Amino acid sequence: MAEHTYLDNASTTFPKPPCVAEAVFRYMTEAGTNVGRGEYAAAFDVEDMVFDLRSSLCELFGGVDPSDVVLTRNVTEAINLVLKGWLTPGDHVVVTSMEHNAVMRPLTQLTARGVTFSRVQCAQDGTLEAAEVERLITPRTRLVVMTHASNVCGTVLPVKAVGEACRTHGVPLVVDAAQTAGVIPLDMRECGASAVCFTGHKGLLGPQGTGGCVLDPAFAERLEALVAGGTGSSSDSEEMPSFMPDRLEAGTPNLPGLAGLAAALGWLEKTGMDTVRAHEQALTQRLIDGLAPLADAGHVRLVGLPTAEGRTGVVSIQTPGHDLAQVAHDLDARYGIQTRVGLHCAPSAHRTLGTYPTGTIRLSLGWSNTEADVDLALTALRELLA
Repeated sequence: MAEHTYLDNASTTFPKPPCVAEAVFRYMTEAGTNVGRGEYAAAFDVEDMVFDLRSSLCELFGGVDPSDVVLTRNVTEAINLVLKGWLTPGDHVVVTSMEHNAVMRPLTQLTARGVTFSRVQCAQDGTLEAAEVERLITPRTRLVVMTHASNVCGTVLPVKAVGEACRTHGVPLVVDAAQTAGVIPLDMRECGASAVCFTGHKGLLGPQGTGGCVLDPAFAERLEALVAGGTGSSSDSEEMPSFMPDRLEAGTPNLPGLAGLAAALGWLEKTGMDTVRAHEQALTQRLIDGLAPLADAGHVRLVGLPTAEGRTGVVSIQTPGHDLAQVAHDLDARYGIQTRVGLHCAPSAHRTLGTYPTGTIRLSLGWSNTEADVDLALTALRELLA
């Protein structure tokens, strides 16, 4: 297999820590039992693993009770659960203009049922003034939904300031932490969030097919289930259980993936989120500094903030005079550099950033990247564009 330089960590981090694959393999070859469905020791061990995982996630996001951690296949499913389980006809929602389609598509679906939404316009660098969110809150507003950081340009949004505004008006705040979970600390009680939705396969370094949401108990109590079915509990009834988390979870979960996610969280705790964040910020600044001469010469347009401060390891560029898709293809074909080109499932964000409809080339850095990876990307871009 040819050697590649992976710069698409905002899609999914790669490679994962070795312990993640080992945990998945160990579950598949040594455990293999279901959860909540067996009265034998191996099944109880799996139940313990899942409970410990909920506890770790609850602690990571500043939740109140591990039973209010709902496990899903991904952050998209978690957001759908929250939006469709909470909103009813006549309700109003406030979102930002930087939202991913994981928020906008279910919300657009809900408009057919009488839900309305207002979109707060962010600045062209992706930044947001919390006061602009508060200005759009009305007596009918039932939720404020916002991303913690843009998947297009990496700009981190002020969830704590928005949370304070939501508290003032008694409106629940829902945070999409897809791009920040595992990289930037987020305490839901500190920022006033009623729900934090996350994916397991990005900054948390777990396998695909894992995710969930951490819920405030009062918010969870009023949330309707998105999917109904078997839970392994209350099997004498054809109604969903009344207790958490079973009330919002049905069917067999992705247990091999959850075993891998549990191992990833252990690795992250041992390594330290601050260490991961510092590593990614240093690489991001190195990339931005290296792009500066190309930007000054008009070969590149850097999208978003001018430095690594206030952003994740996501760097998006446009290449005036060069077709974006062709440049991305050449980065892979000639240099083995893997990026993502296009609109990144976030057309509203691209409109805000002034990059719609052409999109950008996104280079997203992760824990496994090195200075050599950044330097190779810069060399390749200079040779392709200058």
